[in-house]
Amino acid sequence: MARYTGPSYKQARRVSFSVGETGKELARRPYGPGQHGQDRKGKLSDYGTQLKEKQKVRFMYGLNERQFRKTFEEAAKMKGIQGVNFLRLLESRLDNLVYRIGFASTRRGARQLVNHGHVTVNGKKVDIPSYRCKPGDVITMKEDDKNLKVVAESLSKVSKRVEFITYDEGKMEATYVRYPERNELNADVNEALIVEFYNK
Repeated sequence: MARYTGPSYKQARRVSFSVGETGKELARRPYGPGQHGQDRKGKLSDYGTQLKEKQKVRFMYGLNERQFRKTFEEAAKMKGIQGVNFLRLLESRLDNLVYRIGFASTRRGARQLVNHGHVTVNGKKVDIPSYRCKPGDVITMKEDDKNLKVVAESLSKVSKRVEFITYDEGKMEATYVRYPERNELNADVNEALIVEFYNK
């Protein structure tokens, strides 16, 4: 399945959810995309509600269906609550952590930085966006790429970082200190509906 490369605003409006977690996508037009976006009304079925929740999270992290399902199945093999484990695995992706650190202002931008070989993990170049980081991993830009204009601009906009990442401004180096707690992740996501969707 090919990766979606269209406008993220359209995705956000389709599921009535800010996939960039900024709220900007729905600020001007908080209704569905397309000619009949404002006319679509009616209650969703249980299946429709579960599907919408699944699509919200899939769009937010920018995964295709196969990757998303595979990650969900991995979460099922872990101890603890499957839905929370699933979100933790998604948060542990390298492209997501690069975004959380602030090296990129969007997850798409973070994926591009990783793909182009600008990012290192524990001193080694990693160019796989889906690379699964573990607590204790140190993430930074390659020495030659620390002065990239796009990275500097993105870092200048960061006002607050998540607590499961520590950042050393002098070294431009971040450490993934621990897996996130559920209350540190997006409160508008109901992961239980995704579990119901896949366990039918």
